[in-house]
Amino acid sequence: MTDPIDFNALRYIGWPWPGAPEDPAWQAMFAAHPQARPARVIEQHRSGYVVADAPEASMKTESPPEWQRPRFPSHERAAVGDWVLLDGIRIVALLPRRTSIKRGAAGEHYHQQVIAANIDTVFIVCGLDADFNPRRIERYLLLVGGGGAAPVVVLTKADQTEYSEDALAVLEDLAAQQIPLLAINGKDPASVAALMPWLQPGHTIVLVGSSGAGKSTLTNTLLGHERMKTNTVRVNDSRGRHTTTYRALMSLPTGACLIDTPGMRELKPTGEETLAEGGFADIEALTLQCRFRNCAHQQEPGCAVQEAIERGDIDESRLQNYLKLREEVANAAAKLAQRQAEQATERKSTGRGAQWRPIGKGKRR
Repeated sequence: MTDPIDFNALRYIGWPWPGAPEDPAWQAMFAAHPQARPARVIEQHRSGYVVADAPEASMKTESPPEWQRPRFPSHERAAVGDWVLLDGIRIVALLPRRTSIKRGAAGEHYHQQVIAANIDTVFIVCGLDADFNPRRIERYLLLVGGGGAAPVVVLTKADQTEYSEDALAVLEDLAAQQIPLLAINGKDPASVAALMPWLQPGHTIVLVGSSGAGKSTLTNTLLGHERMKTNTVRVNDSRGRHTTTYRALMSLPTGACLIDTPGMRELKPTGEETLAEGGFADIEALTLQCRFRNCAHQQEPGCAVQEAIERGDIDESRLQNYLKLREEVANAAAKLAQRQAEQATERKSTGRGAQWRPIGKGKRR
């Protein structure tokens, strides 16, 4: 007879319900594996996973044989933040994700990489030094928007500049779309306290941003002690070294869970993103007002987007980034459709269905 599941302990590592799972898909997984118990992935390494079923109760696990096959889709393997079912120390099921943040992996062949799963909020961290790049922030917002989690833009190193207000003004188009923007000193607990509304018990937050943006410094302040290594950035471009080398989930004193991630240089769309949810809702709305349905928003007569630029409502560089990202999303969507068609043909030819439940887009709570 197995021990009863301690759902109260699970709440401290982000379990979304006070008792038994309410999601029918989760219930089906529990019914299929009655002897298994839930745990959360808190570290992901090349050699395997570390999971926990309570705070400070971690263990190394064995992944299913299917996950170890070279052609098994990487986004269908567990990622940090995922909930799995364990039989002993072996993972026997991956519970469907509520939300996630993904990117297109590097390389010519299409595949997705899950950065973090089952998250409530994404802190997009950008330093107020040479790291400050509004176009990169928009790219992060695009990746976050399609996964169901809520974005918050966190501008760090506010103590090192007199231009925090100017930086916030540059991002006013995002603020107008109800995307929270905060400028903080990541080393000062009083300044970091501005993030408390998103750090409530049971919530999960992930930090994303480039190396040197201040993610590790912010993590240490939120934890209340020096756990993550930090390094100085290069003077000429404020780029940092990879002080965080793997993704890890940590429990905060507030009762929330925090996932720190290594800096990401390449941010490719997966093809599932929606520009309206990715920080471009205002431009998307304007495109519907153009005279021509196939308007390229360049020099066509009756272009509502160009008229907004002339009025000063839209920045020209932001439009160019929108057009660039729109093309990237369209190209990725075409590759995704081709990949799905190939998989359907392969399943039909072999007569085998998917062994694991497909993971679709999450829904924002």
